[in-house]
Amino acid sequence: MKARVFVTLKTTVLDPQGQTVCSALHGLGYSAIADVRQGKFFEIALADGTAREQAQKDVETIAHEVLANPVIEEYRVELVD
Repeated sequence: MKARVFVTLKTTVLDPQGQTVCSALHGLGYSAIADVRQGKFFEIALADGTAREQAQKDVETIAHEVLANPVIEEYRVELVD
């Protein structure tokens, strides 16, 4: 089983990197792009035999305490068989 964790800045937090990418895309002629938000993606392999409920709980804790800064970021966890 694998877990995927997506971490992004909260919508209320400015994203200068996303703004820079958006400006660069406009400069390349992609005028239909309205906004870009950058983030992080983590793929975590879990040991065989790990219970799904325990995996969900552990990865949620890891995402909250290690991978994301909950003050300025939000995250989403997916478990994949």
